[in-house]
Amino acid sequence: MQVAIFDYGAGNIFSLKVALEKLGAQVDVITSFDGKNNYSGILLPGVGNFDPAIRSIREYSRTKFEDYAKDTPVLGICLGMEMFFEKSEEGKESGLAVMEGEVVMLPDKFKIPHMGWNSLKIKKQNPLLDGVPDMSWVYFVHSYRVKPKDDDIIVADADYGIEVPAVVSKKNLFGTQFHPEKSGKVGSTMIENFLRVCKK
Repeated sequence: MQVAIFDYGAGNIFSLKVALEKLGAQVDVITSFDGKNNYSGILLPGVGNFDPAIRSIREYSRTKFEDYAKDTPVLGICLGMEMFFEKSEEGKESGLAVMEGEVVMLPDKFKIPHMGWNSLKIKKQNPLLDGVPDMSWVYFVHSYRVKPKDDDIIVADADYGIEVPAVVSKKNLFGTQFHPEKSGKVGSTMIENFLRVCKK
């Protein structure tokens, strides 16, 4: 099982790499989407800011993300999930637009960033959440939330005074607003589930 983590050059992806390797995956860290995609899965990690991360994808790759990924399972974590959408209030760049909708800042009446443990309200079955009980606790660090055009892609919410989409899924794309690699056994189960999808 060989997977790739895309490195935006913005932060530490070590904990995600270790979490994957603990579950038996071979992990490459890549900085462009050029060349042949021989990977069973691709991960867009949750480090960095929207505009620099999008530019690092567009400016260092001749190949478009969607052309490189095609049907390969992709897990976007936090910022990685936010980049699936068309635009973000965090920046001026266009998102990857593989999901319809936008990313908006959390209301300023709440403490920002939202940092810490919150429970998941599971709305529907999804391969990423196999074996994950409803109301399981996961670890968030974020200042923005996604607003999908179609709520049908929302798999789970978290309550932060408002409902925050916590897991989204569309075809081969999976996104988590929280950090599964920092979410203990529950997060490890989700990463294992993603690798199981990759094996198929």
